[in-house]
Amino acid sequence: MNDRAFVVIIPPARGTLELVATQTQVSVEEYLRTSFTGADCDFVDGEIVERNVGGNRHSTTQGRLIEFFYDLRKSHPFYARPELRFKLHEGRFRVADVAVFEGEPPVAEVPSTPPLIVIEIVSRDDRYTEIVEKLDEYRAWGVQHVWLVDPYLRKIYTCGNSGLREVSEFLLPPSGFRLTLDDIV
Repeated sequence: MNDRAFVVIIPPARGTLELVATQTQVSVEEYLRTSFTGADCDFVDGEIVERNVGGNRHSTTQGRLIEFFYDLRKSHPFYARPELRFKLHEGRFRVADVAVFEGEPPVAEVPSTPPLIVIEIVSRDDRYTEIVEKLDEYRAWGVQHVWLVDPYLRKIYTCGNSGLREVSEFLLPPSGFRLTLDDIV
């Protein structure tokens, strides 16, 4: 779905045509019942926001993360979900590359309770400011562990009060589990 309209603007000084893309506002209900071609979309204050479709590296990384948490579930109640929509608050829905719940798996079709971990994976066409905005929203929503994986640069980051910090491994102190770059990429 791509509900973009184009407005023709004729600047008086130049007399040339300029196309400006505008976004059509949609309701939450319309967003929730829409199936998208390619990657699922975020919903931000009435606008459908396209997400970049991951390439092979993105997909491989996502698969390895899901496998890691699935194997870990044998000893600890972690439930990983790829491409899951979340309702952060009214008018704001985000789709996480990987979300990890602890204790019980999510029951709601679109959970409104934060998972323990959200992992975003960089796609080739992602923009830094958009990634950071999304990570900050997850933190503000109450996600305890917000992680970023860049499979192209082979780097991993945690997102905390002071922003992104490159790390050599992801840690979950209560469970004692470690996830290294080589485990992921």
